[in-house]
Amino acid sequence: MRKTRLVSIALSLATALGVSLTLAAPAQAAPADRYVALGDSYASGVGAGSYTSESGSCQRSTNAYPALYAAAVKPASYRSVACSGATTASLISTQLSALSSTTSLVSVTVGGNDVGFSNILSTCVLQGTTQCVAAVQAAQDKARAQLPGLLRNVYNGIKTRSPDARVVVVGYPVFYQLGTVCVGLSATSRAKINEGINLIDDLTRTAAVSAGFTFADVRSSFVGHQLCSYGTKWMHALNFATLGVSYHPTAAGQSGGYYPVFRAAAD
Repeated sequence: MRKTRLVSIALSLATALGVSLTLAAPAQAAPADRYVALGDSYASGVGAGSYTSESGSCQRSTNAYPALYAAAVKPASYRSVACSGATTASLISTQLSALSSTTSLVSVTVGGNDVGFSNILSTCVLQGTTQCVAAVQAAQDKARAQLPGLLRNVYNGIKTRSPDARVVVVGYPVFYQLGTVCVGLSATSRAKINEGINLIDDLTRTAAVSAGFTFADVRSSFVGHQLCSYGTKWMHALNFATLGVSYHPTAAGQSGGYYPVFRAAAD
């Protein structure tokens, strides 16, 4: 009883003095991942603003999904070498060197520039439906013939440098919501562009799974936020003043569309 009374007095005194007595919680270890982000403009965050000065023309944004993940999870180390305009070949030659045997988490978004994303969209905007459909079809034919092998080269390079890393391959959003009233490109052009993006994502998913990697599919997360949708747009429409951001995710698209899908796959 004497011990109980002493504890009671101590607690009362602490309360009176405004002191909070709590049990010491065990310290939580910081996340041990050594994370490296690879890829093209969708990984660097073109269109999301807030570009880091060190990234120059690569336009790495603090609002891009890799940066958002690093800020939230606080891995042991983080480095993004994603770069606007990157192809599978340029990724291999300029980005893979960021990986090492101690890298434990890798993200990568690449492949769109290998089939000419930007040139296709320019054709569709400037030359009309017939030329647009033909350009997308040519890109689809090229993707079927070449993209699996190009992606395999990238994935093999990642495995060689970081054999123990978890690798998350992140896809592309489909640009247009169909069946709505929408100015600009014809409904036929919009449907064909979506068809091309779906093919790239499907080929990428197959290649990623074959390599033993995880595929993070962002297509469903953008539904309702695409161009021509009635919801808040998470994609930039064609912008002649700043052509580079056209058809890229906004900051909201990175945080609401890309980030949660990537985090679920990475955790």
